[in-house]
Amino acid sequence: MDKVLLVTGGSSDVGAELIRRVGNNYDKVVCHYHASTGVVEGLRASLGDRLVPLRADFGSLEETEGFVQAVLDQGLAPCHFVHLSSDPVGSLNLRFSKSSWADFQHELDVAFRPAVLCCQAFVPLMAKAGGGRVAVMLSSHVQWEPHKAYAAPYTCAKHALLGLVKALSAEYAGKGVTANAVSPSMIDTKFLRGSEHVKEANVMASPLHRLLTVEDVVPAFAYLLSPAAAAVTGQNLAVTGGL
Repeated sequence: MDKVLLVTGGSSDVGAELIRRVGNNYDKVVCHYHASTGVVEGLRASLGDRLVPLRADFGSLEETEGFVQAVLDQGLAPCHFVHLSSDPVGSLNLRFSKSSWADFQHELDVAFRPAVLCCQAFVPLMAKAGGGRVAVMLSSHVQWEPHKAYAAPYTCAKHALLGLVKALSAEYAGKGVTANAVSPSMIDTKFLRGSEHVKEANVMASPLHRLLTVEDVVPAFAYLLSPAAAAVTGQNLAVTGGL
């Protein structure tokens, strides 16, 4: 049976770097993307036939369900699943009084719902096969005390994902499936394009006096996918540069 890695948000800066770093450890890498075809072609150039790009707009329930079914139909149910899908920072720096239910719903649709549907489809198969890994991108928004203001929809979706990780770890620990999360502080990626005021505020708050880089964060995911993390489950690894 092929060893398969599935990365949602695989065309993101973090996703692409993770695939480049660990892709050769797998027979197939399913790379979910929405619009970044150039990134996908670059990954294909380095991984060749190992890479299986699959496009879906996770804002659409129909496309999300179709994505999951396509993975199953192509015999690519993963043994390792990394969920990075998230919306650009439109709901950051948004006062609660100015947010609408649509803001909350959109965050849940793009970040939380795909994780639930993928885990429902793939985690039982991992358990049946004797083991697997789930790793989810969260945020230091679920770590900070006191909590950061002006990010209610984003923060709520990340807490929902943390709840999913905790629930999966409790239910599947005895079946060889681990579920963990990584919570970085703000990373300097294309995700932040057009958000200079948000970037500046986070640089000022950081003990490192800079934003994190992709290279700061990807090793945490690589570790959680590695044999060294076989007994690590239900954890949320903070990568925050001392915040």
